[in-house]
Amino acid sequence: MAGVDFKKTLDSYQARSGAFRIVDLPPAQYLMVDGHGDPNSGAEWPAAIEALYPIAYKLKFASKRELGEDYVVPPLEALWWADDFDAFTRVRDKSRWDWTAMIMVPEWIPAEVVLAHLTGGVRVGELTEGRAVQTLHVGPYDDEGPLLERLHNEFIPANGLTMTGRHHEIYLSDARRVAPHKLRTILRQPVA
Repeated sequence: MAGVDFKKTLDSYQARSGAFRIVDLPPAQYLMVDGHGDPNSGAEWPAAIEALYPIAYKLKFASKRELGEDYVVPPLEALWWADDFDAFTRVRDKSRWDWTAMIMVPEWIPAEVVLAHLTGGVRVGELTEGRAVQTLHVGPYDDEGPLLERLHNEFIPANGLTMTGRHHEIYLSDARRVAPHKLRTILRQPVA
């Protein structure tokens, strides 16, 4: 029996390149690690990833073994923010970024099972974004700026919306295995 692949079954993991889409998102539970700074040059980002994945896989195997529910570990996600939003679009000064690296936990896994597996600074938390706008970026992460500018400065205001919450990225590709020009990343911005 194949496990549930949330990238195929959840609307929140669907986006098309070149198209902005308004989505209404239900609350979701995540494994989370908080950090600060450039993910490419600092030690915190790799350490966060190394802490998240072993727990995510332990939960997957516990779910299959104890609950009879198998699934594909969901993609890595991250919330990004800075005091000045230009740090994301024009300046791209990653040293000023704060972040939360995350992996979604299926809703059927009880809290006590999740809590029993937490180690290494990983916490569990609920993310309630509600309404958001998302699109798919194909290419290197450093090339996201122009698309984010269009999202923030054109689409959102043109549709009578305002930005709320933190910039959210969903990494559909594994950067260790995919060429930078083929990376697929959902860019999401909560709105009101």
